[in-house]
Amino acid sequence: MSSPRLFDAIVIGAGAAGMFCAALAGQRGRNVLLVDHSPEPGRKILISGGGRCNFTNIGAGAANFLSANPHFAKSALGRFTPADFLSLVERHGIAWHEKTLGQLFCDGSARQIVAMLLDECAAGGVETAFGLPAVVEHRDGQFEVGVGSSTARAPALVLATGGLSIPKLGATSFAYDVARRFRLKIVEPRPALVPLTLAADQALFKTLSGVSADVIASAGSEMFREAALFTHRGLSGPAILQASSYWQHGQPIKIDFLPSVQGGWLREAKRNEPRAPLARLLNRHLPERLGQALTDQLGLRGELANIPDRALEVAERQLAGWCFHPNGTEGFAKAEVTAGGISTAELSSKTMEAKRMPGLYAIGEAVDVTGWLGGYNFQWAWASGHAAAEALANRHPL
Repeated sequence: MSSPRLFDAIVIGAGAAGMFCAALAGQRGRNVLLVDHSPEPGRKILISGGGRCNFTNIGAGAANFLSANPHFAKSALGRFTPADFLSLVERHGIAWHEKTLGQLFCDGSARQIVAMLLDECAAGGVETAFGLPAVVEHRDGQFEVGVGSSTARAPALVLATGGLSIPKLGATSFAYDVARRFRLKIVEPRPALVPLTLAADQALFKTLSGVSADVIASAGSEMFREAALFTHRGLSGPAILQASSYWQHGQPIKIDFLPSVQGGWLREAKRNEPRAPLARLLNRHLPERLGQALTDQLGLRGELANIPDRALEVAERQLAGWCFHPNGTEGFAKAEVTAGGISTAELSSKTMEAKRMPGLYAIGEAVDVTGWLGGYNFQWAWASGHAAAEALANRHPL
């Protein structure tokens, strides 16, 4: 059997974080091997943003991330900002545009981002091994990675294989399994940015499948104003996906269906339009099918003039905080990201290196840092990948 090939670092996972980390480390003079079990790198990038890749968010900061340690992401995010990544995108001549809420997308295709990352890897002399599973061992202070029929050895190993979301794209528990072997703690992974399912007793709302509205969705103290979408299984849309990351089983999701109206609006409408039915008023703010369904649920039929003020006040409160009781989520198959992962307590926030396992790094979605919807998770991939690459560059080479 041939001797292992020697590298300064081996990066496992050719997604956003892994490719970026490998490229930067290579460009800083490190001899890097980038491995992925998929024959095609960046598969999750390719489907993101409807195929146009929401590659960052100009407002990304630690407050936009969920983690057992809410301060952990500050260091990496502060040292590699959305503006830094945007300058790279522009240097490659990739046209982009801003959508709502600071979200940046390619004008063309997500393939441009993958091509950019591969070009950056090539510029750093990164060697790649795609379409081959990796087997990790550790002996004599070195990491040995079996890749197909060959073996590579390096003093540094970067786990960048992501979480469990979207298994059809090849997601596995690889990063968690390796971390556990080296006695690193794992925060229980769960689906995040995921549609919620409703029980049969809320089946009425399933008849609204396809109807969406601008709302405020709340889970606990977290509130998000965006569109909510009714589906044949329950609730989805950006506002719900955002809230889902904070939702816990047994907890309600509250929806304010009329976030733009002022308190007391129904009594005022009663004075100004006493003969109007409630459904007509709701239809000015909401899709007709939704307005009618809410009216039916409230049981307030007939003209406003015939409805007591007290009943209108109760209706207002209910419309501003309608409680849904999800019985679950649509799982990792439909989750955009994974919450939980390798515990931040195990890692240096500056370098992403494991405190108890020198030379082992974890970046991107594999770590217990989960961003909001809208380009935040990509920014974490770039920032954490950059942090690890800087640390690799500062290590003594072979």
